[in-house]
Order: sequence, then structure tokens, then C-alpha cells
Amino acid sequence: MKRIESTQNGLVKHWKKLVLSKKDRDKAEEFIVEGFHLVEEALNTNGTVVHLMVTEGIELPANWNTENVQLIEMTKAVAKELIETEQSQGVFAHCKQPHYSPEEVKHWKKYLLIDAVQDPGNIGTMIRTADAAGIDAVILGKGSADPYNPKTVRSAQGSHFHIPVIKGDLNEWLAQLKQAGIHIIGTGLQQASEHYAIEPMQAFALIVGNEGSGVSEDYLRQADEVVKIPLYGKAESLNVAIATGILVYSFGRR
Repeated sequence: MKRIESTQNGLVKHWKKLVLSKKDRDKAEEFIVEGFHLVEEALNTNGTVVHLMVTEGIELPANWNTENVQLIEMTKAVAKELIETEQSQGVFAHCKQPHYSPEEVKHWKKYLLIDAVQDPGNIGTMIRTADAAGIDAVILGKGSADPYNPKTVRSAQGSHFHIPVIKGDLNEWLAQLKQAGIHIIGTGLQQASEHYAIEPMQAFALIVGNEGSGVSEDYLRQADEVVKIPLYGKAESLNVAIATGILVYSFGRR
């Protein structure tokens, strides 16, 4: 096992950039996860983990498969450079961001499209919820929080390793989905049906939008229908992640 004792080590500097900077995550196409649960999820995804980093004094579970992963022990001072949680468990993984081939994409039938949702916690919760509801892929449009932001990754609780999460142009994706015969469902308040009136579907793309302004009118014009969730109390709106959970379970129920 390699040991790193200096915070000036080149790898440590690289890892710190991956924790702090979206630009560096995008450039390297890599990200960092922290904590036993997330590291185990990463290890269970073949070819994802580049380095497994453990703080001195921390023991790794005996059942973890680390055969093809470089193990690195760090001093507490080095680990402190990477810590993003209040109660760190002292274990981290340096991971590759996944890529998906056209052959894989053509088998997807249920999509969540996210338009400019800015809060990383909301994005992570939506990824986790889409995973739980059996959605095939999450597409993040322009203006949305980075899916590999540490807060997003923590909120998703390992779902990054279960479901494709792709940054893309929603106009391009909508054109592609319509050509493939996927039913497009927008969310909004104007000329919208109540969500429970819509029957479950085997193939659909749900578009949800920005916390304040909702889904762009341009995207709504491309939808086959627009739905809303009725509010029975005095709240003005639902949190976008909560609304997403209601809708993906409603349209995708089996």
C-alpha cells in the first residue's frame, strides 16, 4: 500500500481540485466520493475506482474487492484536505465519470429531464428517487447543478453508480426522444392536467424545472402534454425533488 504524508503531493492536489472545482471535474472526467457506503458502491461498479484512499488508523472491510484498485494510506493532515463532511469516516475513492454508448441509450425507455435545477441537494435527491422508481436515465440540462458536486453525490447516496446521469442539451434530447416515439410530459401550471389523470406508461420522458421559474416555455411547447400536482393546503408550491418523486412513481408505476 502506498503512503502519502505531504499535502503538497501531486495526487493530493489533484484530488483537492476534484472536490472543490466543477471545471477540474469536467476536464478530468473524474470525481471524489467520501464515506464507507459511497466507496463500497463505487467499488461494486467495475472500472470506476482509480484510487482508494484511507486515513491512517482506519480499517477497510475485509469483504471489499480491491484487487484492481490502487490503495493509498494518508495521514490525517492529508485526509483533511479532502474532507467535505462534518463527521468524516476517513475513506475516499477517486472515480472516473462514466460514459454511455448509443447502443446502451437505445434501450432506455423512461427518462427524467432536469431543466436548470440549481440546488445540488435537490439534484442528488432527484437522482436517488429516479433510481428507486426505475427510471432508465437522468438528463441534466444547462443551468443545473453539477451531478458530481460532493453535496450532490452525498444526496444521491450511491445512485450515481446505478443509473446513468448525463449532462446534455435538452433540446437535442427532446428531438431524439420524440423521434424514438417517447411520450414527453412537461410540468407546469398553465393548461395542465392533474397528474393522477395520466395513466402509467412503459416509455416516457418527464421534464421538471428550476426551483423558482419552472420548466422553460420552449421545452413545454415540445411536450405532448403538461401536468401539475394539485395543492390542497396553503403552500404555494412543492419542492422540486418532492414533486419529481410523486410524478416518477405515478407515471412509472407497474
